Amino acid sequence: MSYILFSVAQPLEIFTNEQSAFRYKEGIPLCVPEINAETTKGKKLIANPNCTTAIGLMAVWPLHKLFGLTKMVMSTYQAASGAGQPGMDELVEGTRSVLNGERDVAENKIFAHPLPFNVIPHIDKFQENGYTKEEMKVTWETRKICGLADDFPVSCTAVRIPTSRAHSESIVALFEKPVDVAAARKALEEAPGVKLRDDPEKLSYPMPLTATGQYDIEVGRLRKNIAFDNALEFFVCGDQLLRGAALNAVIVAEAMIDNGSLKAKASV
Repeated sequence: MSYILFSVAQPLEIFTNEQSAFRYKEGIPLCVPEINAETTKGKKLIANPNCTTAIGLMAVWPLHKLFGLTKMVMSTYQAASGAGQPGMDELVEGTRSVLNGERDVAENKIFAHPLPFNVIPHIDKFQENGYTKEEMKVTWETRKICGLADDFPVSCTAVRIPTSRAHSESIVALFEKPVDVAAARKALEEAPGVKLRDDPEKLSYPMPLTATGQYDIEVGRLRKNIAFDNALEFFVCGDQLLRGAALNAVIVAEAMIDNGSLKAKASV
């Protein structure tokens, strides 16, 4: 997924770039505006985060403020559209070819393996430490966006799944303070950009089907983790084409107008 750089040398001039180098440059804010909009004040270049990171941190941040995050483990289930229109086309055409009986296994050119009727635990290039770059982006960007230490423990496994749109994430978050589910629910209900969809009795929980096309991310399956002390476990879904990309960039621009870093052009 691309990131977006704003140049405020001229009012409302926006540049896009498909690389991620500026995300990790010191002095260039990496911004999820609901979390760290203040970092954009007086800056001329703003980096948009990886979509997976942005979606997850929208849910993690209110809980971090409440309980104090100490570790995080994330597993992602990422839609074909994370690889752009070619990825979506490969999923649709491959699914059709199998269902029509044309092939037993779909062809793959975009993904490392056929995606229809399959999941692929591999997104982006493998690194020397055994993680993929997509997984390390979550680690690196969580630290920077949340103002955490350079060695703050964050681990991620990223999986491509055969859905068209909206990424999903299972998150285990460990905290300094004892956790309270009722307080966590209240914090999530009040958090901007977050919709708490968590009613197991009514079979209501986050899904790509309901998150697609929505500005807010969905959070549900909220519970105390029974394997670790002071830990919560929850499930998140968000439309990465909005929250992880264009929408995040627009909200960043609005925040910069509010803090005086960017001047809106007057309407004619």
